[in-house]
Amino acid sequence: MANTMSKTDNDQNICLACGLCCDGTLIGFVELEDKEVTRLKSTMPIEEVAGNGFFLHPCSKFCNGCKIYEDRPKKCDEFKCGLLNAVTQKELDFNTALEAIAEVKERKATIQDKLTQLDLKLKSESFYFKTVEVKKVLQKLKSEDNALALHFELILDLEAMDSILLSKFNITLD
Repeated sequence: MANTMSKTDNDQNICLACGLCCDGTLIGFVELEDKEVTRLKSTMPIEEVAGNGFFLHPCSKFCNGCKIYEDRPKKCDEFKCGLLNAVTQKELDFNTALEAIAEVKERKATIQDKLTQLDLKLKSESFYFKTVEVKKVLQKLKSEDNALALHFELILDLEAMDSILLSKFNITLD
């Protein structure tokens, strides 16, 4: 059977299958244009600092898909990760992209399980910011010789996640 999906449909399906930018894995926050702040305040929690509006991830309007897709912020519409770009430019096929997404989701689950086991008191809800925060905590523990084997496993998992995100999504968690 021939594939009748257009390039745009295929790209959109990658994003819909993924959601890693919206769930806080790839991105910690989204900046808003001034005109979007008022409009979005009625539908989601918006932060404002020095007159600039933004919202933190995970996005409150993401639950197995974007609930405000047709009215999403401009930055959300414009964001294109390296994986999406590779599919769009036909450097990567759809199924290989899905495998990369699954690999990141599995790694994320493993990291989250270890974070739960270690009972680290992290401030952020966003996986992106949690990884930044936990790297600092682990670096401190490592330098104090207080690290457990699970800490070292977590460091390796975070390094592997960084490698995948950089090579496949062109994203760094630093």
